[in-house]
Amino acid sequence: MLRIEQLKLRPDHAEKDLENAIRKSLRLRDSQPFSYEIIRQSVDARKKPDIYYVYTVDVKCSHENQILRQRSKNKISRVTKIEYHFPSNGKEKLDLPPVIVGTGPAGLFCGLMLARAGFRPILLERGEEVQKRQKSVEHFWDTGELNPNSNVQFGEGGAGTFSDGKLNTSVKDPKGRIRFVLKTFVEAGADPSILYSYKPHIGTDVLTDVVRTIREEIISLGGQVLFEHQLTDIEKKLDGHYILRISKNQIQDLPKGDLCVGNSQAQDIELLTQILVLAIGHSARDTFQMLYDRNFEMNAKSFAVGVRVEHPQKWINDSMYGDNCPYEMPAAPYKLTHKLKNGGGVYSFCMCPGGYVVNASSRPGLLAINGMSYHARNGENANSAIVVTVSPKDFGGEKPLDGLNFQEKLERRAFEIGKGKIPVQRFLDFRSNTSSVRLGNITPQMKGAYTPANVRCIFPERISRSIEEGMEAFGRQITGFSDDDVLLSGVESRTSSPVRILRGDTLECSFSGVYPCGEGAGYAGGITSAALDGIRVAEVIASKFSIDFLHK
Repeated sequence: MLRIEQLKLRPDHAEKDLENAIRKSLRLRDSQPFSYEIIRQSVDARKKPDIYYVYTVDVKCSHENQILRQRSKNKISRVTKIEYHFPSNGKEKLDLPPVIVGTGPAGLFCGLMLARAGFRPILLERGEEVQKRQKSVEHFWDTGELNPNSNVQFGEGGAGTFSDGKLNTSVKDPKGRIRFVLKTFVEAGADPSILYSYKPHIGTDVLTDVVRTIREEIISLGGQVLFEHQLTDIEKKLDGHYILRISKNQIQDLPKGDLCVGNSQAQDIELLTQILVLAIGHSARDTFQMLYDRNFEMNAKSFAVGVRVEHPQKWINDSMYGDNCPYEMPAAPYKLTHKLKNGGGVYSFCMCPGGYVVNASSRPGLLAINGMSYHARNGENANSAIVVTVSPKDFGGEKPLDGLNFQEKLERRAFEIGKGKIPVQRFLDFRSNTSSVRLGNITPQMKGAYTPANVRCIFPERISRSIEEGMEAFGRQITGFSDDDVLLSGVESRTSSPVRILRGDTLECSFSGVYPCGEGAGYAGGITSAALDGIRVAEVIASKFSIDFLHK
């Protein structure tokens, strides 16, 4: 197979134009057949208004060795396709199905892989299945009435379901797991363009169906997914099994036989297992506290906090593509970083083209926000987080849960100054540390009620100064980025987990058979990397254990 890089075509090209470009690059005769796959598509707008799509394609044709000898090797090379392979099952005896706590991308992909390998996993989710969850979230945005167990943070699909569905990752992947994850999403209903887009995203509206489809496959393979079931305690037995205490928010069908201990009509049940995967997500603060109380080894880790910034999407498009771009281009993204005078850094995070700022709170009296886009990304505004990294030394960090306490402090302050609504401030007022009493020529695009306020006073002054310096620096890169009427809202506090549950080379923590997994456990930073970690944990479990328990 031959790989061609740097194939440039105008944005309004037809599929035939790409085929002709491939034929020309390889000097193929008109009668010579070939097949191709797009590996990557990006945008080159460095010399706007001259804009191009830039392609990398893999091509299969005859006489590949001869073509490679005759053509320039700078843009054409031989590649071997990497196909992902899940390991064969091991031989160690397993008495009961594995239990996975959490149905975010880490839990779903761990469950999917174990289900395909015949392990019939049981997935526990404190929130609702995704369609019911969507109604609960929209009710919260409309009324302010929060369901603490099913919201933007908790429920099927995890926190990423109500985001942009961004799939970017910087994880190195010699085994082909990333492409496998993307293909799985496509098979479940995502747009095939995620396989090659340089900024792949699914979109919140599509993600709900994708997540449901993956869940249905797990169930069809013998797995179980129990919604509104929250892990509240873990007890280790002398024989190496674990008793999981589970609080039921709603009566549902329970596992049959020796998998379940207790009265099926009770509000609390007990589940027995040898293998426990903790894919709990970054906002499960009560679960972190329980694990800490049960002597699970964990450390406080660095994370980032800041604000959401909103601009008209047209400003970002004009900066990326130029004024009056002659082509119909997708809503433009951006990624910005700035080294601060104090030696630290400020950067944009989770940029949502044509998106919305959303109230992402998960506990009464606390307010956190996030960004979200639908698949079409056709909203009026662009938004992204502008955040500053905080390390354990910035928030105490002497105890593993100090980062959680720091998050709560910021979120409580945000709730108070907004009186439960999302606090919003013009950048002019942020600079002068005065509360906004009105908003200017940019209309907030938000899910949930908002109110003018003083966002700056949410933060310690070091963080506020860093955000201000970063905004000014970004204004020198994108026209209008730091204009007076640009909107800042807060608080963006859930960028990643503030805790890492320690695990070893076997991916187990200090409790044998317990596998911390995904973003909440401190081993991922987004949808794709969390899914990859879920797959890695499933690989370790499957390669160690047999499925003989299914044939008792």
